[in-house]
Amino acid sequence: MISKAWPQSVRSGPDGRSLPTTAGTRRLFQWSDSRLNSGAPTARPSQDTAVRTAARDVAAPRASITRGPHSTPMASIEPKETPARTADRTTLRLRKQVPRSVRVRLAGEWDSRLGEDVRGLLARCGPAVPVDLLLDMGAVFADRPDAGKEALRALDALMPLADWRSAALLGGGFPRVTADMLEQGTWDEPRADWHMWHEVRASERAYAPRLRYGDYGTQSVAALAQVPVTGRKGGPPWGVLSYTTENSYLLFKMLTRGPDRIAVNRSAARQVTELPEFREAGGGQGEAWLSSCAHGPSWTGAGAGGPSEWLRVGNLQHMTYVVHSLPGA
Repeated sequence: MISKAWPQSVRSGPDGRSLPTTAGTRRLFQWSDSRLNSGAPTARPSQDTAVRTAARDVAAPRASITRGPHSTPMASIEPKETPARTADRTTLRLRKQVPRSVRVRLAGEWDSRLGEDVRGLLARCGPAVPVDLLLDMGAVFADRPDAGKEALRALDALMPLADWRSAALLGGGFPRVTADMLEQGTWDEPRADWHMWHEVRASERAYAPRLRYGDYGTQSVAALAQVPVTGRKGGPPWGVLSYTTENSYLLFKMLTRGPDRIAVNRSAARQVTELPEFREAGGGQGEAWLSSCAHGPSWTGAGAGGPSEWLRVGNLQHMTYVVHSLPGA
């Protein structure tokens, strides 16, 4: 199985500003097989750059193929309101035998016109070109209970279109963290994206066993559209430490400054290590950092990290746990 972690998050503080998204975490979206070995990452699609069409003034389903930083072209399909087709207007510069990736974004209900656009893209690629399919369901929370059914509708239409080299289902269940959510110090967010993937896997469709898993890591889907601000000083006085369990994203409030910063941050790390689900023996670098932080000295903040470190640790423990949890791992 292949696990995808595509990080993103917009974290707002009490003043309405967002915690920074580092360039490093925006590169975490990569392939990883069931042997826990990382392969070469594919192109990282972006909401701003992955979609390029020749007819920009038409509000319709859009389709394109663009070349990413790793020379892997990424096709992107986006639903729009007006029933028009623009795949034929898209300029495609394709070379035979170069692998292609088709990303279909589905933030709502399945639209059959998207299938038509994908068919058009595949026709331009030709049957000899290896093609990967990525169905991106976007944000998947508890208020979207039909996400699994919509994913099945989409896959039922897309899978017969080609002999896909691989197919993955992507969704993001990590929330946009706000100060109100952490007012009591902790927050329990259901992993609706994980449950969606299991619903599709349990559907007994012929393609279900080969369907690979993908998520956005421990950041929200919205961060994909957030441009990192360089040179900005300050920021909210709080941050978040996250831990992934079978059914939840558990969030713990951290402080970036103030006289109680060291005590609060080490206490939050201890709460994680004292969870029944804490993977001390079967964890990885994330769990090692959490244990070290939890038992660090109270007179110094050394080893307690900051927003970038907390985000890194969150993604480390999450991706390690997800890959271990996939069927066949």
